[in-house]
Amino acid sequence: MSFEMFLQHCFNALTLGSLYALIAIGYTMVYGILRLINFAHGDSLMVGAYFIFFGTFAFGWPWGVAAVISVLGAGLLGVLIDRVAYRPLRDAPRISALISAIAVSFLIESLAVVIFTGQPRPVLQPEWLTNAWQIGNLRITHLAAFVPGMTIILVCMLLYIVYRTKPGLAMRAISKDIETTRLLGVRVDNVIALTFGLGSALAAAAGIMWALRYPQVHPYMGVMPGLKAFIAAVFGGIGSIEGAVLGGVALGFVEIMTVAFMPELSGYRDAFAFILLVLVLLVKPTGLLGERMEEKI
Repeated sequence: MSFEMFLQHCFNALTLGSLYALIAIGYTMVYGILRLINFAHGDSLMVGAYFIFFGTFAFGWPWGVAAVISVLGAGLLGVLIDRVAYRPLRDAPRISALISAIAVSFLIESLAVVIFTGQPRPVLQPEWLTNAWQIGNLRITHLAAFVPGMTIILVCMLLYIVYRTKPGLAMRAISKDIETTRLLGVRVDNVIALTFGLGSALAAAAGIMWALRYPQVHPYMGVMPGLKAFIAAVFGGIGSIEGAVLGGVALGFVEIMTVAFMPELSGYRDAFAFILLVLVLLVKPTGLLGERMEEKI
C-alpha cells in the first residue's frame, strides 16, 4: 500500500469516526445522568436525515436552512421521547426504562415505514461538498474535511455548555447525585429533557452528514450506526464525553483500516465492531476514560 493510499484511508476513517463520535455523545450523556441506555437514540439520526430530505426536496429550502431545522426538530423529538417514555418511569425499576427505550425505538421505526414507506430516498448533496482536492493520487472530498471540522465545532459547543453554563453545572450535579440536586431546588426533569434534546440534536447532525456520505435515507438507517456508536461509547468510557469522541474515532479507524489491510474480510467489518465491544468488556469494562459507577437497582 502506497503512502498516499494510506492517507486516503486515514481521511475516510476520520470521517466515519467523527460520525460515530457525534452519535456516541448522546448515549454517554443520557447514561451519565440516568444510568440508562437510550436505544431510541439511533432513530434520531434517521429522523434528522428525513428532515433534511423533505426540507430540500419537498419544501425547496436552502440546504443550510433545512439542516438547522432538522437539528432543532430532532432535538424536540428527543425532549418528547423523554417526556412520554422515560419521565413517567423515573422511579420505576431500571428494567422498565430499558424496555420502554426498546419499545420507543421500534415505534419510531415502524411509524417511519408507515409515513415515509420503506423505499430508500435520495438526498440532495450540495455541490460545494461534492467537489474534491486532488493532491497527486490523493483525492480528498470537501465532505471528508467538512465532517471532522463540523464535529469539532459541535463538540466544542457542547463542552462549553456542559462546563461553562448553569444548565451544564446542573447536568454534572445530577450525574453525581440526582436526589441531592433535586433537594437543592434544581428542576431535574427540565435538565434531563435538555440532555435528551442536545443528544438527539447531535445525532441528527450526524444523520445529516451520514446521508451526505451515503446519499440515501430509509427508516432503518439509524439501527447499525446507533449500535456501533454505542460500542464507541463503551470503548471510550460510557459517561465521558471525551471518551465518546475518542471511542468513535477509534472505531472508525478499526473499521476502515481492517478493510484496507485485509480486504478479503470486508464482509465482516461489522463483526469487528462487536468483537471490540466484547474485548473491552472483558479487559476494561469502564472503557478508556470511564469511571466506575455504582448502579442502583
